[in-house]
Amino acid sequence: MATYRRRTRIAAPIDRVWAFHSTVDGLLELTPEWMNMRIEAVEGPDGERDPDVLTTGSRIRMSIRPFGVVPRQRWISRIVEREPDGNAPAEGSAYFVDDMVDGPFRTWEHTHAFYADGDETVLVDTVEYRLPFGALGDAAGTFAKVGFEGMFRDRHRRTAERFEAE
Repeated sequence: MATYRRRTRIAAPIDRVWAFHSTVDGLLELTPEWMNMRIEAVEGPDGERDPDVLTTGSRIRMSIRPFGVVPRQRWISRIVEREPDGNAPAEGSAYFVDDMVDGPFRTWEHTHAFYADGDETVLVDTVEYRLPFGALGDAAGTFAKVGFEGMFRDRHRRTAERFEAE
């Protein structure tokens, strides 16, 4: 399985960065326009529609059409781990993991980790993935990092700018 990782220091305390990343609004704000993402449905673990906080068991049904040139691709994401869970504030460190239930990859597991460092937060995104197409996809896995780099660089830049503007 191939791995992509990106780390950025954010000039804001962990509780604020964590709260922002724990919502669908955060996902929408951080996703680059060129991904042409549409959120079609969000469901909490108890079936609640459009929960305020994405907790363990939440699902997001979305679609993407990168650069508007490929056919629209369905993507269903599920929060499989979250610490602290619920509305508890983050102290020291926090993380959540989402996986792809249905979508364009053979496997996709994305860990969003947050570490307090004084009044700042270190944000670390780690994605473990397998491309479709069997051995051919496995061979091309490292090349997918080129595509991830632009998206995650943009997401991290947007996060930093959002909190610097406050």
